[in-house]
Amino acid sequence: MTLLSALDYLSVFIFALSGALAASRAQLDLVGFLFIASLTAVGGGTVRDLLLNRDMVFWIANPWYIGVACTAAVTVFFTAHLLESRRRALDWFDAGALAVAVAAGVGVAQTLGHGTAVVLMMGMATGAFGGLMRDVVCNEVPLVLRQGELYLSAAFAGAAGAVLLTHAMGPTPLSLIACAALTFALRAGSMLFGWRLPVYKSRPPRA
Repeated sequence: MTLLSALDYLSVFIFALSGALAASRAQLDLVGFLFIASLTAVGGGTVRDLLLNRDMVFWIANPWYIGVACTAAVTVFFTAHLLESRRRALDWFDAGALAVAVAAGVGVAQTLGHGTAVVLMMGMATGAFGGLMRDVVCNEVPLVLRQGELYLSAAFAGAAGAVLLTHAMGPTPLSLIACAALTFALRAGSMLFGWRLPVYKSRPPRA
């Protein structure tokens, strides 16, 4: 198994856990769990592969990814009631999945020989779109739109860190590991310590 496929498997599994937790909060049946978990798990990678015009979308080329997502969904279906706060658990699973998925998106774009701008966009797209689809379908305020929270900005910083390390050291797994670590650290800091970006505040027009 290559590093990129391992990152995809890990992000699929963790994102599927977050999707299944969202399904539990919406009190869906088992089929609903399977659908939301799978949508969350492969949404970002699907957008990435379509935009990059890869030969086949990753989970179509290897349906085992869907099997991993369904396993996570069934597990949460029978265990979600044991969690004290499913909202908090969802946020942490999402943070972990975001970090791994950004690294996967960066790695795929770099392997295909794309430039910095595309690498940054694919890192953010891979990390964000699965959770965005989950929240929209479950009628939740998307995490990417929460006021001032470090989410897309954390993904951008992680992807940028990977690009800088690649330029400095050449292609190396260390750049993807650093990408995931930086993304997770910023997202975790936002949740634990309230790290925020300034938000726009409208002012009355001048007379």
